Amino acid sequence: MEIVRTILPYVQIILSILLVAAILLQQRGSSMGGAFGGDNFSATYHKRRGAELFLYRFSIVLAILFVASTFLSLLV
Repeated sequence: MEIVRTILPYVQIILSILLVAAILLQQRGSSMGGAFGGDNFSATYHKRRGAELFLYRFSIVLAILFVASTFLSLLV
């Protein structure tokens, strides 16, 4: 249990950095107006393919792992 207690903060730091990077890479194609709620005609629905789909799923997995590690740190 002591090993988990010493390793867990480092795991959370790595997961948080990866999660922020994955989310920021997804926002690369949007304009500044879309980020602040402006009218962006190119922001219509489109199907994710390739790298965009990978980043989307990767960010979901990272978020789940981060939440799980946070709950684990509460229990330890």
